[in-house]
Amino acid sequence: MSSFAHSLLRRLRWSERALDAVIAPVVFMAMTALIGVITLQIISRGLFTAVGWTEEVARFLLIWITFLAATLAFQRGRHIAMTFVVDTLPGLPGRLARIVALLVALGFLVALIVVGLEYMQLQSFQKSSSLRLSMTWVYAVMPLAAAIMAWYVLVDLCALAVDQHEPRDSDGE
Repeated sequence: MSSFAHSLLRRLRWSERALDAVIAPVVFMAMTALIGVITLQIISRGLFTAVGWTEEVARFLLIWITFLAATLAFQRGRHIAMTFVVDTLPGLPGRLARIVALLVALGFLVALIVVGLEYMQLQSFQKSSSLRLSMTWVYAVMPLAAAIMAWYVLVDLCALAVDQHEPRDSDGE
């Protein structure tokens, strides 16, 4: 394909790496905070009165870690996938099968964005019991993570359009 298409694809891949460079440290810091909060919870229960907010914070951190780490796994192609049929198809049929698989994933992710936004709206009136935090912020990670993964799918579709056989190299780039 044209050099413009390859240049555009390089920029799209750069955007993936930039998102990864932001999300990975956030997940690391959230994991560190989760360990700290759980440690505080254990120590406070053992030595004196339990700190009430630690259970809630741990739960919310785990929700955010799960969804954000899922985006990292998705970008690296680490989610469970049954690729043996697609991998055995040669040339154009294999490429078409990859496109169909990506379109199905994109459809699911768009549905997850819509459901996540609706769920956020449903929970907007509710406050968490200890922190009095709007539950909108807790559930905002669902459509956010789905939107990030949908972006990754769109980049993969562009890569297939530029005539690359694999949407990603084995090292996630």
